[in-house]
Amino acid sequence: MNAFNTRAVLAAAALAGSLALALPAAAHHSTAMFDFAKTVEVKGTIKEFQWTNPHTWTKVDVEGQGTAVVEYGLEGMSPNYLSRNGWSKRTLKTGDKVVLQVHPLKDGRPGGFMVSVKLADGTTLYNLPHRDDPAAAAAAAQGR
Repeated sequence: MNAFNTRAVLAAAALAGSLALALPAAAHHSTAMFDFAKTVEVKGTIKEFQWTNPHTWTKVDVEGQGTAVVEYGLEGMSPNYLSRNGWSKRTLKTGDKVVLQVHPLKDGRPGGFMVSVKLADGTTLYNLPHRDDPAAAAAAAQGR
């Protein structure tokens, strides 16, 4: 293999590696599945709180009609963002009774994007930038 071919192979490998790293980052941050124009209240029991990147994830058991329990899956902001707003990996523990404000999924499935959580002691922690005007908070969440 001559020097030109070696450089061409190395350039192609570098380009392929760059694309492989860029595609997941570009595909990641869609919030199209959430209805940011609507906020619903969900009362339930924490089943699991995942303090993971790029977003936290919370599973909440919510009493449905009658005795049925419905599991909600709620996306949250990153651990880095939340830690700067008073959260820690121990904020939500299995068994905690909570009241959540949620931007629901557009397709009606049980889940959404967590806006805030009110703990049993009355403390409210916000997952999104807190503003008194819900429309302003929704616009900020969508990057407007």
